[in-house]
Amino acid sequence: MKTITLIFGAAYGMLSVILGAFGAHALKKILSVERLESFETGVRYQMYAAFFLLIIGYILKFDTSSQKWISILMIAGTLLFSFSIYFLSLQDYLGANLKFLGPITPLGGLFMILSWGMLIFYFAKNKI
Repeated sequence: MKTITLIFGAAYGMLSVILGAFGAHALKKILSVERLESFETGVRYQMYAAFFLLIIGYILKFDTSSQKWISILMIAGTLLFSFSIYFLSLQDYLGANLKFLGPITPLGGLFMILSWGMLIFYFAKNKI
């Protein structure tokens, strides 16, 4: 799980830079200000998750299920949160009605919050 966490952290970081540049250059010309701001929110939170995963990848030993769930929830939450925002931001450009993704965004956010909460509990319990 340690390796998976570090790989996702690095991949999310790399993708954040790529998508951030794509948004700042290519999407700026085709998206409304509101849609571009949403897209940038997805990029920003994806980068936060990348740092989170890289840090816990080095801190945690992943020898308990709760430590594994800290990582799983952040990986899944980021995928649901950021990627649903990306698709919702691009739906007009893609010519597709992707409003069904709307409820997925807060679910991803909830997973991310739970991951942070579990990390706080882990630190408090282990007095790190």
